[in-house]
Amino acid sequence: MDLESVIHKNTIKEESWKTVLTLAYQSLGVVYGDLSTSPLYVYKSTFAEDIQHSETNEEIYGVLSFVFWTLTLIPLLKYVFIVLRADDNGEGGTFALYSLLCRHARVSLLPNTQVADENLTEYTIDGTTPINKKNVGWGFKSLLEKHRVLQRVLLVLALIGTCMVIGDGVLTPAISVFSAVSGLELSMSKEQHRYVEVPVACVILVFLFALQHYGTHRVGCLFAPVVLTWLLCISAIGVYNIFHWNPHVYQALSPYYMFKFLKKTQKRGWMSLGGILLCITGSEAMFADLGHFSQLSIKIAFTFLVYPSLILAYMGQAAYLSKHHSLESDYRIGFYVSVPVKLRWPVLAIAILQAVVGSQAVITGTFSIIKQCSALGCFPKVKIIHTSSKIHGQIYIPEINWSLMLLCLAITVGFRDTKRMGNAAGLAVITVMLVTTCLMSLVIVLCWHKSVLLAICFILFFGSIEALYFSASLIKFLEGAWVPIALSLIFLLVMYVWHYGTLKKYEFDVENKVPINWLLSLGPTLGIVRVKGIGLIHTELVSGIPAIFSHFVTNLPAFHQVVIFLCVKSVPVPHVRPEERFLVGRVGPKEYRLYRCIARYGYRDIHKDDIEFEKDLICSVAEFIRSDTSEYGLGFGSFEDDTKMTVVGTSASNLEGVRMSEDDQDNSQMEGTSELMEVKSPERVKKRVRFVVPDSPQIDLDAREELLELMEAKEAGMAFIMSHSYVRAKRGSSWIKKVVINYGYDFLRRNSRGPTYALSIPHVSTLEVGMIYHV
Repeated sequence: MDLESVIHKNTIKEESWKTVLTLAYQSLGVVYGDLSTSPLYVYKSTFAEDIQHSETNEEIYGVLSFVFWTLTLIPLLKYVFIVLRADDNGEGGTFALYSLLCRHARVSLLPNTQVADENLTEYTIDGTTPINKKNVGWGFKSLLEKHRVLQRVLLVLALIGTCMVIGDGVLTPAISVFSAVSGLELSMSKEQHRYVEVPVACVILVFLFALQHYGTHRVGCLFAPVVLTWLLCISAIGVYNIFHWNPHVYQALSPYYMFKFLKKTQKRGWMSLGGILLCITGSEAMFADLGHFSQLSIKIAFTFLVYPSLILAYMGQAAYLSKHHSLESDYRIGFYVSVPVKLRWPVLAIAILQAVVGSQAVITGTFSIIKQCSALGCFPKVKIIHTSSKIHGQIYIPEINWSLMLLCLAITVGFRDTKRMGNAAGLAVITVMLVTTCLMSLVIVLCWHKSVLLAICFILFFGSIEALYFSASLIKFLEGAWVPIALSLIFLLVMYVWHYGTLKKYEFDVENKVPINWLLSLGPTLGIVRVKGIGLIHTELVSGIPAIFSHFVTNLPAFHQVVIFLCVKSVPVPHVRPEERFLVGRVGPKEYRLYRCIARYGYRDIHKDDIEFEKDLICSVAEFIRSDTSEYGLGFGSFEDDTKMTVVGTSASNLEGVRMSEDDQDNSQMEGTSELMEVKSPERVKKRVRFVVPDSPQIDLDAREELLELMEAKEAGMAFIMSHSYVRAKRGSSWIKKVVINYGYDFLRRNSRGPTYALSIPHVSTLEVGMIYHV
C-alpha cells in the first residue's frame, strides 16, 4: 500500500455528519485521555498542604469555582473557539504555529530554503486578505525579517514549548498511573499500601512502555470505549453525589466564590492554584492532535461530552466533600473517597485503564513532536519506526521510549506522592500554554492580518490567567517544579546545539562548494574513467557541487557513469504532496550525466521505505530526462545559475510518467538491457531493469539514449557516497563555541542516525569520504 497516497486522501475529510461524529468518537481515545484523567488528582493536589478543608466549605466551593472557570476559559474558549482555527493545513501544535509564522514573516532559520518551495500547494500564503503596509502589523513583520536576534528568540520560544511537551511526556504517565493505583489505599492498611502502591505503579509503567513497539493501532480500538466509559462513569457518580449529598453545590460556580476563596486563604490560596491548574492537563492535545481529526469533530467531542462530564465529576466530588469534614486519613480529599463503596473496585479498574490510555496519548505525542524537531533540524536524527501502514502519525522511537520509561520510573520512585508530581506536571502544562498564547498573538497579526489591538487583548486576557497559574507553580520550585525545568533545559541545550552545529556545517558547505567552471574544465569524462553504475552522493546543498565530489574525483581514478547529487530536506509545511515530492535538474551539460535531485518532505510526512525511495528516485530522474527540453551546450554560461529544476512526482502519483519494472529472471522482451549483476547481499542476484515510457509525447533520440544509459547504470548497481565529517571550531573561536562544536555537537553527531534511505544499500556499496569542517 502506498502510504503517501493514504495520507493525502486522509487530509481531505468529508464533512458529512456521519464522518464528523465518527471522528469525534475516535478522538476520545487519542485527544482526551490525559484531560479526562485529571479528576483523579486535582482536589488531592490542591488540598495537599497549602489550604485546609474547613466546616464553612468556602475552600472547596472556591476550588470548584476556580476549576469551572479555568475549564471554561482555557480549553473551551481559548482552544476550542480560537486556537483550533490557527491550523497549518489541518495540522496543529507548537510547530504548526511556528511553521505558519515562518511562511508569513520569513523568519525560518532553515538554511536550505528555495524559492521553488513557495510554489508547494500547502505553502500557500493567504493572499485573499489585503495587507496594509502602513499598519503596525506590517512594520512588526519587517522588524522580524530584518533582525536575526528576534528570529532566534522566536525559535527558542518554540523550542521551550516543545521541551515542556517532552517533559509532560515524562510526568503525565507517572502522575496518571500513580493516582489511579492510589485507589488501593481504601482497601488496605496504610502500612501495606505504602509498600504496594509504588511497585504496582512501576510495573504498570514498564508494561506500558514495553508495549510501545507494537503500535497503538493494535489496541487503539479499545481507547475510545475506555475513555467513553470513564467519562460516563465519573459523570454518573458526580450526578449521584450532587443529588445525594448537596444539590445546592451549583451555587459554587459563581465567580464570587473565587474572590471569597482568595480573600480567606490569601497566599496559601494562591499557592494552591498549582493544584487547580491540573484540571486542564492535556488541553494542548486538542490542538496538537488536530491533524488526525477535524476541527468540528474535536469541538463536538469536547463541548457536548468531555466538558460537561468533567464539570459534573468535579461538582460531585465537591458535593461529597462539602458534607464530609472529619475523615481520619491523609487521603481525605482523594477521588476514590467520593465513589460509593460498592463501585470502588470496578471504578479502580476503569481508572487504571484510563490512566494507561491517557499516558499512551502523551507518549505518542512526544514521539510525534520529536520527529517534527528532527525534521526541522532541531534534534539529532533518531530511528523512527512507523507502526501502522494505514494510520498516519503512529510512530515509535526506541531511544526516546526507553529514556522516557527510565525518567518516569525515577519520578515515581523518587517522589512517591501526587503533590510533588502535580507541582512538576502543572509547571510543564502551563508553560506550553503560555508559549501557545505568545505564538497565537503573533499569528493573529502576521497570518490573520488582524489588528494589533486584538492580539494585545488576546495575550493580556489569556496570558494574565496563565501567568497567575505559572507563578503559583513556579513558587513550588523546590517541591517538584524543578523537574520540568531541569528536563527542559537539557532538551533545549541538545536542540539548540544540534541546530547551531547543523547551521554552521551547512554554511561551511556553501562556502566551500566547487564552482561549475571547475567541472566544465574536466570534460564529459571528468578527466577519469567512468565505470558502470550509479553514484548517489548525499549532500545538504540545494545548489552547487559539494566539496566531497571534487575531493573524491581528485584522489581516485574512476567514478560512476551516472552521478546523482541527492539532497533530502524538510520544508516548513506539514505535508508535501507526492506529485510535488522531487525537484530534478542537471549539473553541467547532458553529456556529463550529472543530475541533482532534491526530495522534499514536510515536518509531518512519513519517509517511504528504502526500496520504494530508491525506485522513486530513479523514476524521477528518468521522467526528468523524458520531459527535459533544455538545450545545454558546453559553452553556455547558464551553468553558473544551477537553479533550473523540474518538479517531478513519485512513481505512484505520476501514473502517466516513466515507470520502472524489475525482474530477477531473464526476459527476452527487455530490449537494450544488459545482464550485469547488482549486489543486494552476500549472494549475487540477477536484476533486470526496464523503463516503461508513455507513448506520447514522443521523445527524441538523445533522450532515449540517456534513458538507456540510466537503465544500464541501474542494473549495474548503485553506490552510496557520503561524507564522514569531522566538525571543529575555527582557530580563534571563543571557548564557548569550541565547547559547543568540538564536544557538544560532535558527540550528538557521532551518536545520531545516518540517512534512512542508505540503510538498504549493502555496506560493500557504501563509501564514506572523510572531510574536516572548520566552522
